[in-house]
Amino acid sequence: MITNILVIIIPINYWVGVNAIESERSYAMGKKRKAAKKKRAVKGLWSKSEVGVLKRLFSNNPTAEIASKLGRPTEAVKKKASRMGLRKSKRYMKSLGRS
Repeated sequence: MITNILVIIIPINYWVGVNAIESERSYAMGKKRKAAKKKRAVKGLWSKSEVGVLKRLFSNNPTAEIASKLGRPTEAVKKKASRMGLRKSKRYMKSLGRS
């Protein structure tokens, strides 16, 4: 006696949900995924003139002020200064009430 067996194949996406299906469709169609990122004032590498300005101003000026002059986020200026080994001068730190 021969029995007929019916096999149903359900794509994994069916179980994951509509968002996953949409995401895969977009990816398959070559659409880029949207990322919720903050806009940056300047993106990319630092020019030699920007590095020069940072070296000249960092030790005796507020970081936020330097960032606004360079048109870069304060955090980017802090990171770059740290990677370059720049530090605030003792005189500047003392003027802020820090030793």
